[in-house]
Amino acid sequence: MTTTQKADDPYLRFVSPSVANLDETKLEQMKEWLEEWKMTSVMILRDDALAWEWHAKGEDSVAPLLSCTKSVLSSLIGIAIEEGYIQSVEQPVGDFFEGTPDSSIQIKHLLTMTSGWDWPDFDKPYKAMKKAADPIGFVLERPVISEPGTAYLYNSGGSHLLSAILTAATGQSALDYATSRLFQPMAFRQAKWTSHKGINEGGTGLQLYGRDLAKLGLLYLREGDWFGEQLIPPRWVLESTKKHHRGLLHYEPPIYGAYGYHWWQSPAEHNGAFDCYFAFGHGGQYLLVAPEERLVVVVRKALAGRNEAVKSRNLIFEHIAGATKK
Repeated sequence: MTTTQKADDPYLRFVSPSVANLDETKLEQMKEWLEEWKMTSVMILRDDALAWEWHAKGEDSVAPLLSCTKSVLSSLIGIAIEEGYIQSVEQPVGDFFEGTPDSSIQIKHLLTMTSGWDWPDFDKPYKAMKKAADPIGFVLERPVISEPGTAYLYNSGGSHLLSAILTAATGQSALDYATSRLFQPMAFRQAKWTSHKGINEGGTGLQLYGRDLAKLGLLYLREGDWFGEQLIPPRWVLESTKKHHRGLLHYEPPIYGAYGYHWWQSPAEHNGAFDCYFAFGHGGQYLLVAPEERLVVVVRKALAGRNEAVKSRNLIFEHIAGATKK
């Protein structure tokens, strides 16, 4: 089958699985499980082309990214540093908020979920933060229980601070900044991003078409180069997706991994298939990039509990990996 390019997308090419060195028979066999496992979309890209996709409704649709939003926000922080709006990842969080003298907590601690703030039970305080009259103050006033940069605590409040920092630094909302730097140059069809007290939610809230989410993975596979335009600095792509903390490598079932700058990182010995990094959303939403395999995978799933995400994980690291030829 020859390579094709759909008229409604100037960048996304389509090839047959065989051209992409994928075992189409194994992928087609996988379909019988997808609805049973409550999958809603699966997309596989190899090199610069979409080689296989399946949608429960028959076509792509806009859907919430949930915590995959965090990885998009990470890219925006990297761009803002490159453009000089933010000094570096070492810049103190207190520089952006009045009455916050503590200089020990830096932007990199928010990115790596190692701020040291008390934030228990896998993000439990986030709901209280959203209800607070001053959500930013709610996060900043949490007691510090560990030295910044040491202990990992999953904290979407810190992600919300990053969105607020981006807005304070650039004078634009995260959505407006993302639209001008990423979404428009990459010809995204649509983007929605919920706001809270005037700040786009940093930890969640972004909605995209599945194919546009896949293009973000392709952008990272290309180390930030979008067909001749460097949208994200290549050093940020490499630095943000490498391991900065053990994160949740020990978590069972093994649906997470180590942690970078708002990206998860999983070595082959952890997942049984290949080295990769991924954005992860509650219940099993994955945007996964495996550079050595030249592979991008998007999995979207109906919500059915946190540990149900293991089905998405198994889909990727057993079934899709099993259909991937060198």
